[in-house]
Amino acid sequence: MIAKIKAKKWARPALVGLVFLVSACSRGGDGVYQGYIEGEYTYLAAPSAGYLRVLHARRGSRVSAGALVFEVDAELERQGLNEAEARARAAQEKVRNLSLPRRQSEIAAIQAQLNAAEAALKLSKKQLIRQDSLYAKGFISSARLDEARTIYERDQAQVEAAQQQLATYRAALGRQPEVRAAKADEAAASALAAQKRWQLGKKVVIAPIEGEVSETYYQPGEWVPAGASVASLLPDLRRRVRFFVPQVIVAKLKSGQRIEATCDSCAETIRATIDFISPQAEYTPPVIYSRESREKLVFRVEAVPDVKQAANLRPGLPVDVRVMEP
Repeated sequence: MIAKIKAKKWARPALVGLVFLVSACSRGGDGVYQGYIEGEYTYLAAPSAGYLRVLHARRGSRVSAGALVFEVDAELERQGLNEAEARARAAQEKVRNLSLPRRQSEIAAIQAQLNAAEAALKLSKKQLIRQDSLYAKGFISSARLDEARTIYERDQAQVEAAQQQLATYRAALGRQPEVRAAKADEAAASALAAQKRWQLGKKVVIAPIEGEVSETYYQPGEWVPAGASVASLLPDLRRRVRFFVPQVIVAKLKSGQRIEATCDSCAETIRATIDFISPQAEYTPPVIYSRESREKLVFRVEAVPDVKQAANLRPGLPVDVRVMEP
């Protein structure tokens, strides 16, 4: 303690340089830097709330990509899907009905109405000719002739109406705007059914990548809020070697450079590749327990371990890192 006070009091350049040299040697002058294993966790959750029905993967267990992790009760979503699919089927039937002609029995009924209208038109036409002849000879009044002409015109209009109705029944039912509206309803119903199907599928959560279930936060039977994490997954490919180097070293490092790390319990050397170098300095984190390196500005460097070794690395494990020459 006295030596430190004297060093601050003297503050001579030569002595300061000597102190820096000694400090540098104790912190990594031999090319060894302190670090630890870091894990980037993936938190698994369902987008909608419900009771946790099944927990397939317990904490500490390993899962492969696509393996079931947990299921949330989905009875409400299942009923919603059934309703949406029923509406979609009804919309499809409506489009099909509008796109098909009428049944043959309906067409035959309209044909019979047309035949009756044509027969009535023939009779009223003969009566009009007869009344016109009698009016020309002065045997009837003009009112009788007008009445006969009105009956003829009425029967003629009924024939035309029956012809149009028969043509409509033989063609597709409804106008084109009605068909387009029905198709739009069908598309909306199908989209709603797809949405309900997606919601139902998300009640079963799978592992997106191979790794270890680090922790579970709910037990079967408990209510899980929407978006709440039920389990945390530590993927094998997201375990990293994190270490810290002084500013005199950071300029020499580059992405893709290889490193080797050792720990007290490691059976073999950990080999990794640098993929991140912090652009700004920071204080050494508390996880680095070297008294000499505390409160010193350093740069954080991260490296991806080799795939074969990644699964055996435990987050928080302290390591000594040596940077290999490029």
